[in-house]
Amino acid sequence: MREFWGKVFAILWKDLLLEIRAKEIVVSLLVFALLTIIIFSFAFEPGPGRIGIVAPGVLWVAFTFAGVLGLNRSFIREKDSGCLQGLMLCPVDRDVVYFGKMLASFIFMFAMELIIMPVFSIFLNLPIFMPRLILIAFIATIGFVAVGTIFSAIAVNTKAREFMLPLLFFPVVIPVLIAAVKSTALVLDDSPWALLWPWLEMIAAFDAIFLVVSSLIFQYALEE
Repeated sequence: MREFWGKVFAILWKDLLLEIRAKEIVVSLLVFALLTIIIFSFAFEPGPGRIGIVAPGVLWVAFTFAGVLGLNRSFIREKDSGCLQGLMLCPVDRDVVYFGKMLASFIFMFAMELIIMPVFSIFLNLPIFMPRLILIAFIATIGFVAVGTIFSAIAVNTKAREFMLPLLFFPVVIPVLIAAVKSTALVLDDSPWALLWPWLEMIAAFDAIFLVVSSLIFQYALEE
């Protein structure tokens, strides 16, 4: 088990080092998400009755489309530089590659979310620190990248890869996005934990199922 995770973290560290040097993914995610938040904040004037309706959708639209942008880049870098074949020839199981790439995408996306949340709160006159919202973002992002990583590996081998990823990805990830939006609305409405738990359980179940399924079928997606 230690050897397995050592190889996973080697791939993760490679992606982190590349991102630290190039600053392509995180910067792109931040700029896109910030623009989305700012545009929506001017489109909908903050008000007591309106915030609870529009704010969850605004936040998850920013997270979702910025996340897709990052997932698109996760395999394109290897594909364009000719390193994808080298990654496939590594003497490791394909699920090692999957978890390494998935964890890298998770770190990039969750870091972006932690930076965006205070900006979102300021523009929409909400509390700056909301621990329950951070928890929702954490578990929903796991499901998001668990599914997105495998579809990114499929899409990178197609000619219209920027178009194919959202086309394949969104129909599958819709349950976790709906649960994330609904639970975010409950948090912003200061609802009790009893109302929030069913949505969190739904996201957690989605995460568990797709982490297992995606890791098992990743080898076929990568070879295609």
